Amino acid sequence: MDFSRQIPLLANDLEEGKLLLYPTETIWGIGCDATNELAVQKIKVLKKRTADKSFILLVNNVEMLARYVQYIPPKARNLIAYHQRPLTIIYESPMHLPTAVLAEDGTVGIRVTLDPFCKELIKSFNKPIVSTSANVSGQPFPTSFDTIDTQIIKGVDRIASHRQSEISDQTPSVIVKVVDGEDLIFLRK
Repeated sequence: MDFSRQIPLLANDLEEGKLLLYPTETIWGIGCDATNELAVQKIKVLKKRTADKSFILLVNNVEMLARYVQYIPPKARNLIAYHQRPLTIIYESPMHLPTAVLAEDGTVGIRVTLDPFCKELIKSFNKPIVSTSANVSGQPFPTSFDTIDTQIIKGVDRIASHRQSEISDQTPSVIVKVVDGEDLIFLRK
């Protein structure tokens, strides 16, 4: 499906602080401008999420990632370059991001997306976007658009039309954490 016609509209919505429902390389997600504290708070309310839970952010390339973390260790750069599955890395030194997207310890989880739709959306928007599962906290995450709770559908401002008929067979992303500035530990393989 050609999604290029919807990308400018979705990017504009992000710029206006609106919430999107969109497909990622893993599951359907709720997203917003990751640099907009009010938009992030709207997601927390919609998901009934506790304040202590952080979010995963999506960027479209390493250059964008470098604008939001102070240091990308060489081991992390190598993983990003060669990893075939979705890969989220938790970084120690975020920059230019609101506290609402950070973990309690001040870290941030960011994935350089592999998904063509997400890459184009982020490229057009030119900032990272939040990527959180399209479910109320504590409920199962949706494996297809048809399994998304109506409360979530009614709570977003726009729904991407891309891949609505697909069922996701993807596993969650691999999660790696940067420790002591250089080393990596795998939290989820």
